[in-house]
Amino acid sequence: MTGIGIIGCGSISIARHVPEYYARSDCKIIGYYDPITERAEKLADRYSGKVFGSVEELLACSDIGAVSVCTPNKYHAPITIAALEAGKHVLCEKPMATSAEEARKMIETARKTGKFLMIGHNQRLASAHVRAKEILKTGEMGRILTFRTTFGHGGPEFWSQDKSRHTWFFKKDEAFIGAMGDLGVHKADLIRWLIDDEIVEVKAYVSTLHKTDEKDEPIEVDDNAVCIMKSKTGIYGTLTASWTYYGAEDNSTVLYCTNGVMKIYDNPEYPIEITKKNREKIYYKVGRIQTNENQTASGVIDMFMDAINSGKEPEINGEEGLAALRIVLACLESATTGKTVTL
Repeated sequence: MTGIGIIGCGSISIARHVPEYYARSDCKIIGYYDPITERAEKLADRYSGKVFGSVEELLACSDIGAVSVCTPNKYHAPITIAALEAGKHVLCEKPMATSAEEARKMIETARKTGKFLMIGHNQRLASAHVRAKEILKTGEMGRILTFRTTFGHGGPEFWSQDKSRHTWFFKKDEAFIGAMGDLGVHKADLIRWLIDDEIVEVKAYVSTLHKTDEKDEPIEVDDNAVCIMKSKTGIYGTLTASWTYYGAEDNSTVLYCTNGVMKIYDNPEYPIEITKKNREKIYYKVGRIQTNENQTASGVIDMFMDAINSGKEPEINGEEGLAALRIVLACLESATTGKTVTL
């Protein structure tokens, strides 16, 4: 039985981490920490466990063997490093850090301490993405030529715990990056995993087009990103991240292959829709994508706990998190310089 500590008690903890740990029989939530004590208390009241007065106090608890780091982005690296050094396995939310240097230090600390570091990239665990990759591996679709992948919704002020334009997601000091880090990093991880190739070149437009803060001034981070990408083997594609999709959420990926087109999470009824060159259509009715309004099991906590129980490093480790982060950072650099950036 692994004791779990939750650091950061906002929406991602409430919707995914805490209930998913609670649903398992091989772990027990020992306690919670959040600088807004009331949030930790609410989780403790509902799921049991104690409220710690500081990160240090939680990490000093010998009953805790693993922690989830669910804080604003700027705290991911320092808290993860401290937790690893305290002998805890760590599941850290994405983006894993605010720089490649921080990410490398997290990876080095995990290696030095012998503890697991996993990053919460849940998209590659979604059932349609898993099935899509299985289909691609059979060769049925031929070779992938181009792609487009999109993640957009109305913005974090509608679903984060702040429920306002005061949210930390809009503060550069805490978030360091906006829609590209919140949503784009998901797709950066997904696309390199799905096409089984590395992104080596990007040209990106990352900007603030519409969002304003509580003072009615433009937010300090981006609300939109449109990125053109090239993979090592010559696959071209686009990645779009947006906080200004004020209608329906879009979480789709389309792969244009030599034998046809595969659309993933584009059709609400059929999460995978394939159109072959001869216009034959094939539909796969696999699980629907998670949305802010429809939370389902992410698979992240299952992978993390299975790794701890088996002693085998989780697939989505620190190196995988760094690979996605490097794509995001390259897109930021391209937007700033106006140039194409080689990774």
